[in-house]
Amino acid sequence: MKVRTSLTILFTLITAAILLGYASVIYFSARENREKEFYSSLKKEAITKANLFFNAKVETQTLQDIYRNNREILNEVEVAIYDSAFNLLYHDAVDIDFVKETPEMISEIYQKGELKFYQENWQVIGLRYDFEGKNYLITATSFDQYGYNKLNNLLKNSIVVFIISILFIYIAGRFFSKKAFDPVREMTGKAKKISATNLDLRLNSNGSKDELSELANTFNEMLSRLENSFEAQKHFVSNISHELRTPLSAIIAELELSIDKNRNIEEYKSAIHNALNDAKKLVRLSNSLLDLAKASYDPSEISFKPLRVDEVLLDARHQVQQANPDYKIAIQFDSDSYSDGLDPEKHGEDNEISVNGNEYLLKTAFVNLFENGCKFSKDRQSTVSVSFENKRLILKFSDNGIGITQQDLKNIFNPFYRGENKTFADGNGIGLSLTKKIILLHQGSISVISSQRTTFTVELPHL
Repeated sequence: MKVRTSLTILFTLITAAILLGYASVIYFSARENREKEFYSSLKKEAITKANLFFNAKVETQTLQDIYRNNREILNEVEVAIYDSAFNLLYHDAVDIDFVKETPEMISEIYQKGELKFYQENWQVIGLRYDFEGKNYLITATSFDQYGYNKLNNLLKNSIVVFIISILFIYIAGRFFSKKAFDPVREMTGKAKKISATNLDLRLNSNGSKDELSELANTFNEMLSRLENSFEAQKHFVSNISHELRTPLSAIIAELELSIDKNRNIEEYKSAIHNALNDAKKLVRLSNSLLDLAKASYDPSEISFKPLRVDEVLLDARHQVQQANPDYKIAIQFDSDSYSDGLDPEKHGEDNEISVNGNEYLLKTAFVNLFENGCKFSKDRQSTVSVSFENKRLILKFSDNGIGITQQDLKNIFNPFYRGENKTFADGNGIGLSLTKKIILLHQGSISVISSQRTTFTVELPHL
């Protein structure tokens, strides 16, 4: 069921319940008022006839004739008068006697002074009447034909008005819900036209602050994010294709040259060595892409725990020097150099050197910065200094390399970007962009300055 239909039915049901409650109050109030008014009328008729009988001394036959004549035209009140000993003194029509009084009924009227009850749909009232110091008992009964007719007409009219009102409310609800959901229908039609090929389309917003405008703005923001993601993905795939094509083409060329004609052992070794180097480039590229994918995960899906940064730095240095024995990496703590590691126990609490992070990703970031510094330095040396400032841990990775131009500094953290110094050392342009993603993932920041000496500054919140 559509929301429009659901709201219309819900609105109709709520309104119907309110109208039904209102009509019920009116009907039952009218019924109660009819009953009270008719009992009051019966009481007046009973007292009037008693006054005529006792005070005016009107003959019994005359009163009975009046009753019988009136009864042919309207529902005349039937009155009976008894003394306290249950002796009948007067009755409008003994042959009819609708009430059929009993000693028990007379006794109850005498004790209570007034009694009201129904016999079928006839209302009956009994009351005690005092005359010249003696107690008499009077009963009066009649059928309120006029009152019941009015009550039935009220009920019929209420039912008719209720049904007509519900139909009108339902039609009005359909009309107004259509008006209210026209913008939603327009948004739905526009959204159906949006696909991967036209993510530039946006939903119309009237500029107000209502819920529909907020929904349209939120949807447009989501589309903007998707569009950026698609563009980044296209760019990413294009760069990967380019990076993979170069080493694969080189491997194929080396192998084709090797099998083109017979060669000596040295030439075969040279071809295998070149192909092996290109294969290693592919492995490094695939590892970098895997690390980049991990750094792009939802932070909630990555496990974090307290880590000592000095230990991660030592592990990163060991990994870099194991793969490149000619690389030299120095780690400094509070301006003091240690050739075999750090001694943070002499420089403050463990919390100052600890961060909440992912060990694998942090080590990957530090490895990238170490390798970047060493491979672009003629002396193959990189230095990291560790210091503290308020609640942050500051790491400065420096080298005495060839430097980075101001133009390259603007794009150095973009994926697959290679600067003017790409001829100095091999690379795939992933390392620094991956490092920035990892640092940001750890609620940190990274910046770079370069002239003749390049320094990457990493700030991380410590425990």
